[in-house]
Amino acid sequence: MLIHSARRMKAFQENIFTELADIKKAKVAQGIELIDLSIGSPDLAPPPSVLQTLAEEAANPNKYGYALKGTEDFHRAITNYYMRNYQVELDCDNEVLTLMGSQDGLVHLPMALCEPEDYVLVPDPGYTAYAAGVSMAGATMYPMPLKKESGYLPSLEDIPLEVCEKAKLMILNYPGNPIPVVASEDFFKAAITFAKRHNIVILHDFAYSELYYDRKPVSFLSVDGAKDVGIEMNSLSKSFNMAGCRIAYAAGNHELLQLLKRLKSNLDYGVFLPIQAAATVALDQPSEFLEKNRVIYRKRRDTLIGGFQQLGWKVSSPEASMFIWAEIPQGFTAKEFAFTLIEEANVVVTPGNAFGKWGEGYVRIALVQSEEMLKKGLNQIEKSGLFHAVREG
Repeated sequence: MLIHSARRMKAFQENIFTELADIKKAKVAQGIELIDLSIGSPDLAPPPSVLQTLAEEAANPNKYGYALKGTEDFHRAITNYYMRNYQVELDCDNEVLTLMGSQDGLVHLPMALCEPEDYVLVPDPGYTAYAAGVSMAGATMYPMPLKKESGYLPSLEDIPLEVCEKAKLMILNYPGNPIPVVASEDFFKAAITFAKRHNIVILHDFAYSELYYDRKPVSFLSVDGAKDVGIEMNSLSKSFNMAGCRIAYAAGNHELLQLLKRLKSNLDYGVFLPIQAAATVALDQPSEFLEKNRVIYRKRRDTLIGGFQQLGWKVSSPEASMFIWAEIPQGFTAKEFAFTLIEEANVVVTPGNAFGKWGEGYVRIALVQSEEMLKKGLNQIEKSGLFHAVREG
């Protein structure tokens, strides 16, 4: 039988993540222990109250029907969380939508909003799901370069007028993945003004809202005019270590949420009810767990940054998120450097160009191992002699 793939599948070729997976598999088969800092999947446990609630709810035989939508309790917990943390008032019934993980919303919103002739303004480097959503919608992706000299913020005024006129959607992500910086309220104000001027919807990906080290990130929805032009998506995956539960939410503009809700009603039947109950407990509980989580990630960050400095690798300390965005030594491409770390030190990181053209020259390092393992990785890099060769070169 001859099978032909759809033309849209040309946009979904095997990429660097597949190559990394193959190399990791081969190394493990050889009995080699890898220190894998390539995937942003939390290695820590959810709060004990979340584990207990999930276990109790999953033991109830009446909780196995279709959820169909977000529960009233979960939506109430979201609105309370926003009021408590950001002084943002949300309508529980009309301004909140449950998602099956934030990737669900990130990929599907362009499909609900965009036509093939539309442009979507996307950060470069940016999370790979953004490109997937644009491709599924058949729209055209317009990259907004995030450069060190501009604080890794897009220069909105540099976007050509003809692109602005065709743009339907702009995606922002602060704190960011892969670039772990925080945007100011002034930046969001400028983005809202820009969006109103050109009639462009804003989608703010806020998945790392609770993983910060110094200043608390600004919620897009806390800025005047935000609900007029867009929505914010947030997830319990990273903040509460619930990545495998696949639960998140979108909040903000009612009309946009209704579009996304209508599309999703044809795609899924809601999040498993016990998971929604556990997520409700997570959002409602006091913030001690979140602060303890931040302390753990801060120690990991400081361990790596200090260790890199001792190696002679000057790396900026991240403001937020679970990543380090590291400028690589001269003489390597991002892919060459990442693959050299694997071969010489058995440490796995992600080449920056996996996230877009402007990620070349960097690698993304995920803080998803214990301090002990991070120190071991630093020791293996030191023993590899890689940075001795760099210094001598």
